[in-house]
Amino acid sequence: MKIKLNSPLILGFALLSLAAMVLNIATGGVSNRLVFMTYHSSIANPLTWLRFFTHVLGHSGWQHYIGNMSYILLLGPMLEEKYGAKKLLGVIAAAALVTGLVNYFFFPNIALCGASGVVFAFILLTSFTNFKEGEIPVTFILVALIYIGQQVYQGIFVQDNISNMAHIVGGIVGAVFGYLLGKNKH
Repeated sequence: MKIKLNSPLILGFALLSLAAMVLNIATGGVSNRLVFMTYHSSIANPLTWLRFFTHVLGHSGWQHYIGNMSYILLLGPMLEEKYGAKKLLGVIAAAALVTGLVNYFFFPNIALCGASGVVFAFILLTSFTNFKEGEIPVTFILVALIYIGQQVYQGIFVQDNISNMAHIVGGIVGAVFGYLLGKNKH
């Protein structure tokens, strides 16, 4: 038996997120505020644009990091094998950018960090793995109802520090990519 270095994109993402977490602890939160968290700042500031992408690497604490990385390390390798690192990087970048922009324009008083949008993109993308043109997988319908429905419910009725918007938007990004990537294969 030997250890195989599989899924370089996903492993790299998890390690970059770990480095961001350690750096955040070492700087007392300064690195998250500077690079790994998106919030309403001047659109002319180049760091604002960088943070639209890098906020998915930052996490508020170990529990937040471990929760997100558990899903990413579980789902990501299968997705990377199916779609390739380049397309999956596109999904990650799109989920980061879209959740960052939605947060910027619609929630100007809320800072956002973490890979939850990427996690939900992966969850919905995974449900499209056996997609065929002209068909909607039952698994996709169930996953969408369960996960997105839960986020809508929690967004309305539960007051916590969790961005249900990022989950919903990330899920929509994953569903769109799942449909488009599946459609283009046939």
